[in-house]
Amino acid sequence: MQGHGQAQPVKPPPSTGVLVSLRVLFVVVSVCSFGLLGWVMMLRLALVTRKSLDWGLLVATFAAEALGLVLLGAEPGEEIHTPGGWTGLALLLGSLVPVISYYLAAEIRHFHALGYAYQAYTAHRLPAQAYGYPQPQQPYSAATGPHTPVPQMAPIPRPPNSTPTPTPPPQRPAPARIDQVRAELDELSDYLRKHEDGR
Repeated sequence: MQGHGQAQPVKPPPSTGVLVSLRVLFVVVSVCSFGLLGWVMMLRLALVTRKSLDWGLLVATFAAEALGLVLLGAEPGEEIHTPGGWTGLALLLGSLVPVISYYLAAEIRHFHALGYAYQAYTAHRLPAQAYGYPQPQQPYSAATGPHTPVPQMAPIPRPPNSTPTPTPPPQRPAPARIDQVRAELDELSDYLRKHEDGR
């Protein structure tokens, strides 16, 4: 027979402060490098999520930034004069906003889901026990021994000048189902007696 086996433990997500610090660091590095290191954010995202989409976007981001750098490097002189140079600059700076937006959204979504998964794991985790082995017993049960007394809560003292709050008058509960059935049976028996007298 095969059992379910041990469930894989879920690691707790890093603290929010660490995650925010890392996000700020990667965004600042990308912005300060004018988009040249935008691929670093995508590399971190791909390593964290391990999704094929993120790996593909890493390759696309790296290719766009490399092409932009090549086009800017092919520009003659110190200033940008040709359409190729402007295209390279647009690739470097234009890819920065969508890459930052996607990085932040995807990483926040990933760690948010990871936090929910960890909470669900800890809430529903059963104590580690092996099948077929006896479980530890409580020192006393209801039939075998003394109980620990349940502490009573002390009444809350009222200020001496306060008037007691009036309690609402007790309301009569709605007729129970058994009363309704009893009434119906009485009616039925009266009906049957009348019919029997007529025979």
